[in-house]
Formats: sequence, structure tokens, C-alpha cells
Amino acid sequence: MVALVLVVAAAGLLRWRRPAWYWMTFGVTLAGLRVLIRYGSVMDACGLTVPPPRWRLALARATNRPAPEPRSPRILRLRPTRTGLVLRLKLRPGQDALDVAAASDRLRHSFSMYGVTSREVRSGVVEVRMTGYDVLKRVQMPARVDTRPMRVPVALREDGSVHYRDYRAIPHALTLGATESGKSVYQRNLVAGLAPMAVALVGIDCKQGVELFPLARRFSALADNPDTAAELLDALVTRMEAVYQLIRAEQRITSDVPDAEIAADIWDLSDDMRPIPIVILVDEVAELALSTKKNDPRRDRIIRALVRLAQLGRAAGIYLEICGQRFGSELGDGITMLRAQLTGRTAHRVNDETSAKMAFGDISPDAVLAAIQIPAEMRGVAIADDSTGGWHRIRAPHTSLRQAVNICNRHAALTPDLPELAPFRPALPDLPMASVPLSKAAPATT
Repeated sequence: MVALVLVVAAAGLLRWRRPAWYWMTFGVTLAGLRVLIRYGSVMDACGLTVPPPRWRLALARATNRPAPEPRSPRILRLRPTRTGLVLRLKLRPGQDALDVAAASDRLRHSFSMYGVTSREVRSGVVEVRMTGYDVLKRVQMPARVDTRPMRVPVALREDGSVHYRDYRAIPHALTLGATESGKSVYQRNLVAGLAPMAVALVGIDCKQGVELFPLARRFSALADNPDTAAELLDALVTRMEAVYQLIRAEQRITSDVPDAEIAADIWDLSDDMRPIPIVILVDEVAELALSTKKNDPRRDRIIRALVRLAQLGRAAGIYLEICGQRFGSELGDGITMLRAQLTGRTAHRVNDETSAKMAFGDISPDAVLAAIQIPAEMRGVAIADDSTGGWHRIRAPHTSLRQAVNICNRHAALTPDLPELAPFRPALPDLPMASVPLSKAAPATT
């Protein structure tokens, strides 16, 4: 009896202080049993059953047996994860994946889980992901992630899966959020994830460089004012045109070349000929777009270059990552054209509904509502769309500026030297060599 009381007390303490540990020790077993025991009654209560087929009803009448019960979706697999359960269901004839999605909230209450989401795997098969605790309260990225070239794990989704920033699938993205909403931490995670990869980083930080210049050892080019930014963007447009000339020269369109080997972007070129891809990070786009003059040539030059890079840069391996507090038409001509080219959308906490509509107004009204409901105390929580047209609630792990600086310094040798961007390469002193004493005692001074 004493042992049982101690086990229950330990489980309660873990659930309060360390929900992830509780889930791995006690929660996953209890939740799995709860789902299997309650499954039939829950499916019936949530309206996810279908009547038995007519031949079974006829057979029951002919044999004078009780009428068969309604049938629930068949369980194909129940898999535990580090954050919850994954239930794969085979739908019965007449059922639809939207029925399961509509019943997600009822399933959450019925199975006593923290969250339930569903997605259609293929025709007739639905995957239901259930989380056992609030994974966004204290973000812990899994030890193993699916890393690929130009694919960065930046955050954790509310269903426990990893949210990736895949530049080859979504070349350009927009990140919105009010002050102290977590945009800077999200950006640091991006830079920290890109630092070990074979990629050139270009930064435009017109807030006197306070966000990006501490990470300068991993950047091939940096600009901290609009004048330098205009020249840097023109240099990037020039490089883009040169890369297109290289692709054109190496297309090899002849009758004996297979279609799959015809080059249409840098990823179709051989490894020894492929130009280094470039990721452009713009910290605050309003500093580039706002101007005190009615007709400002510098401002028009900057926006024109950004629009050209957004429209044509993907095939040349140039990707845009633009951040700002607002991104509306009040920033001037060309802004809506630029926003239309930014496929990826991430919105942290915003101050008004209009800002949320700038990001998700053309994607989902539910995403707009979710973006304006992010509490102020939950910094880093954001709403992000995905390549399927849906949206997810995500949160990036907290990465301090010191951690990001250390990662960039560690991979400073991977920073490529691009001739077109040489005038904008930040000039930095060499890293000091840390002197480590051979013993724990301090060396004697004379």
C-alpha cells in the first residue's frame, strides 16, 4: 500500500513539474489503454460510425440473431510518440476525412488528451495525432530531426511534430509579429539552423544592425542602412542574372539528353558547377519601405529589387526571409506585389486583426482568428501555414543571442566569399584564442 501511494505521488509530481517525463513513464500506457477501451463508445458518441451493411442485417434476420451494431473506423495502427499517440484509421464506406476533423475537439475530451488533430494520409485512411500535454509550454526539440539541404527545423508544432522551413518547397516567406512577440528568436533559430549548411547568408538590418550584426561571422554580406541595402540588393540582382546565364549555358537541350537531366535551376546542375544558394534575411521591412519623400528613388529601387528577387530568385538559388511588424499597403507602392510572392507565412502575436489578415486573409479565416488570440505571455508562439494549405500553431525553442553567436562563430569557416558581395562583407577582427590553464589552480603571477 505504501509503495502504491509513493508511485501515485511520484506520478502526480511528474505530471505537475515534468509533463514530458510523466508522459514517457506513466501517461503513454494509461492513454493507450484508455483509447482502446473507450474506442467503440467514443466513435459512436462522436457520430463516427456507419450502419451495418444490408447483407449483415438480412443474415441476422434470417438466423434470428440480434442486429449487428454500427461499425466504427478500423484501427490500422496505434503508435506512441514522445509527445502523444498516433492513431491511423481506415474509414468505412460513406465516411469522410472531414468528419474526423470536425469531431477532433470531441475526441480530445472523450479520450482525455490535451490536443487532437487529423490529416488524410491517402484515400480512406486518416491519421489522428493526439498530444498528451502542452508541448508548446516548454519546447523540447527531438534529438533526431529530418535534416536535408535547405531544410531547417525551426519550431515544434502543437501536435508534437517538428516544423521545418524548407526553402526548396517554399522559397520565400514572410514573418509578422508585434514587438516582443518572438520574431527575433524565430530568426535566430533560422540562422542557427542554416549556419552548418552550404549556404550564403545575406542580412539587411536597418535597426543599426542590432539583431544580425552579432552573427556577422557567418554572413557573407550585411547592410545596416537603406543606402547600403539598395546597393546590396542591386548586387544580388546582378548575381541572379549571372546564374541564369550559367543555367542557360548548361541546359544541354539535345535529343540524346533525358528530360530529367535538362537544367532549369541550380539544383539541376552538377555539384562542381552549382552556385552556392543564398538566403536573404530582412529584419524589418518597414525601414526599407517607409520614406519621408513622396517619390523616393532609393525606396523604389529597393522595392523593385526585392520584387525581382522574389519573382525570379528561386531558380537561381536566392531565397527571401522577410520580417516585419506590419506588411500592408500603407508601406507604399509595390508592397502588395512583394507580399503576393511570399508563399510562406508565419504570424506571431499581432496587435490587430488587420495585421493577421495580411498574413492569412487569403489562406484561412481560422488562422486569422488563432493569430489574434495568442496571449502576450506566450512569446514565441506563432501561426504558420504549410505546403498543404493548412495551418499550425508552432513555437520555436528559446535560443539566446549568445547561443546563436556561438553557433555562427563555430561555423564561420563555412562562410563563402562571393565576388559580387565582397564590398558588403563585414570586416571583423579575428577570434581571440582562449587561454586554458593546465591545472585547476590559477597560474602564479610574477
